[in-house]
Amino acid sequence: MATETGLASWYGPPYHNRRGSNGEVYNMNAMTAAHRTLPLGSIVRVTNLQTRHSALVRITDRGPFIPGRILDLSLAAARKVDVYLPGVAEVRVEVMETPEPLATGGKWAVQIGGFPREKAANKMADHLRRRYQTAKVQSFSSPAGDWWVRVRVLDDDRGRAQKLAAETHSPDGAVFVVRLD
Repeated sequence: MATETGLASWYGPPYHNRRGSNGEVYNMNAMTAAHRTLPLGSIVRVTNLQTRHSALVRITDRGPFIPGRILDLSLAAARKVDVYLPGVAEVRVEVMETPEPLATGGKWAVQIGGFPREKAANKMADHLRRRYQTAKVQSFSSPAGDWWVRVRVLDDDRGRAQKLAAETHSPDGAVFVVRLD
C-alpha cells in the first residue's frame, strides 16, 4: 500500500501520556498517528479529501480498532487536517517513508478488541489457544479500559494472520490484522 483512502478519527485522552505501540509515551500534541499495518516509524501524508488540508505524521501506534476506519490521528494532527471538530473525516494516506519494506517481512498478529470484562477476553483467548495450538495468544487490558485478545501466528506470517482473521468472529469485538513492528 503506497496510498490508501478511508475514514480517519482522532484520539487524545485517555491515551495521552500512555505508552504507545512503538514504546514512546503518546503525546496528543505531537504530529503522530495510529495505523494497523504500516511499519512503526513510517512517515505519511494525510489529506482531508473535503478540505484538502494535509499534514505529515509519524506512525507511532496501532489502531484504530473500530471497523471502517483506517487511521487514528493525534489531537494536533486532527486539528491540522480538519478532523478534530467532525471527529471523523475521509482522508487519503500517502506513504512517504518507511523503516521497513511494506511488501515483505513484518511481525503479524490478529487483534480482537472491545471485551467489556477480563473474563470474556480470557474465555476467547482460551478458545483460540485450543483452536490454534501453534499460535501465541494473550489477553490484556487496553488503554481505554476494555480488554483485547491478540493472536501471534506461527512465524509471524502475514498470510496466516489474514487467514486466521477471516476465520475468527467475536460478538464482543472487531477482528483486525495488525503489524507488531
